[in-house]
Amino acid sequence: MKHLKLLSILFFASIAQAFAQTDKQTTASLMADKNYVFMANTAIPLSNQDISQVLRSMPGSQGGGTINLTGSSYDFTVTPDSIVAYLPYYGRAYSAPYNPTEGGIKFKSKNFSYVQSRNKKGSYSISIKTKDLKSENYQMMLTVSEKGYATLMVNSNNKQPINFNGVLSEPKAK
Repeated sequence: MKHLKLLSILFFASIAQAFAQTDKQTTASLMADKNYVFMANTAIPLSNQDISQVLRSMPGSQGGGTINLTGSSYDFTVTPDSIVAYLPYYGRAYSAPYNPTEGGIKFKSKNFSYVQSRNKKGSYSISIKTKDLKSENYQMMLTVSEKGYATLMVNSNNKQPINFNGVLSEPKAK
């Protein structure tokens, strides 16, 4: 009986470890290299009550204004010399592009500020501000846990803020 308990504890511990996104060393390496991809799993618009009511009726909505993006290819890529965003936007935009396919948060920037810090519990806080976009510039705050779970907050001068929850991963080799 003792051996069965020990085996079940080891089994569940290995399962829990398998579901962790990354280990501490991988996350630390990604942060040190400034070379990672944030994959968005949920979007949380920070909008007013009218927009939240519309968002709750959308497919994929989980109620409370949270939108499920699991299985989508929405991401935010950081490399030492550029950042690329391909994220949806839900909320109030104060100006919109003429072409509806250009909506969302889609850009590539080579001129940006990048400030990274680490707190006592081991999570990372990264502040990124774009400087070279013509239509609007973005301020992003990325918070990353040691296991690679992350939250991205995006602010813009033309849109209401929006948050994304997701996971960090290594960039795919080309």
